[in-house]
Amino acid sequence: MKQMIVGNWKMNGLDAPSRDLVSAIAQGLKAIANPPPVVVCPPFTQLGALSPLLKGTGIALGAQDCHHAPSGAHTGDISAAMLAEFGVEYVILGHSERRREHGELDETVREKTVAAMDAGLTPIVCIGESADQRAAGEYQDVVGWQIKGSLPDNFNGIVAYEPVWAIGSGVPASPQDIADMMGFIRAELTRQFGETGKTTRILYGGSVSGREAPTILPIAEVGGALVGGASLKADAFLPIVRAAIDL
Repeated sequence: MKQMIVGNWKMNGLDAPSRDLVSAIAQGLKAIANPPPVVVCPPFTQLGALSPLLKGTGIALGAQDCHHAPSGAHTGDISAAMLAEFGVEYVILGHSERRREHGELDETVREKTVAAMDAGLTPIVCIGESADQRAAGEYQDVVGWQIKGSLPDNFNGIVAYEPVWAIGSGVPASPQDIADMMGFIRAELTRQFGETGKTTRILYGGSVSGREAPTILPIAEVGGALVGGASLKADAFLPIVRAAIDL
C-alpha cells in the first residue's frame, strides 16, 4: 500500500481552469511508475464537470464537506448521497476552516462522518490544535478529545492531522513535532478502535509542498498528505505525488 495524496482546492477553481488542472495532473501521473492513490477535492460547483474527466486517470474525486441529513430543509447544504451520485468517493470533514468559520463542533463532525459512511463515502476527518493550544501544552488533550468526539464507534475512514498553526503559514511543523503527534494519534486510534485503529490511514496536512514532502512523508505513521495551496498547480502538486512512498 502506498501513501495517499489528497488535494484540497478549498474555494478555488472556476470551470476552465479546473478542467485544465485535472488534465495536467492526469498527464503528470502517466509519467510516474506505480503512482500512489491521488484524490482531488474541488468545490461543489465543479464535481459534475470533473467526474467524467477523471475516469480512467487513477485520480479519485473528493468533496470538501457534506450535511449530516440525507435530505430536507437545509438551504445551501449538500448531502452525502448527492455527492455519491456525482461519483464522489471521499469527503473532507471537520477541516479547521469549517470548525472556525462555521462553528462546527466535534459532535457535528461525528454526525457528518456517520452520514458519509452511510452513503458509501470514505470520510477524511480532520483534527489538529491551534497555536494557542500548542503554546499552552494542551495539544494532545485537544487532539485526543477531537478523536473521541469526531469519530463514531464504527469509524471506517481516514484521519488527517492538520496543525492549525501551520496551515497557510508556509512553515510546516518540524519533523519531530509531526512524529510525536502521529505517534500519539496512532496510540489514541488504537486505544479507541483496537485493531482497526492500528491500520487507519493518517494523513499529514499543514503547508505541505514539494520541498517539504520528501522530509515529511517518510516519518513513521504518516500515511500520506492532505495538500492545500500546492494542489492548485500541477507543477506544485506532482512533486508531492512523486515523493509518496510504500507503507
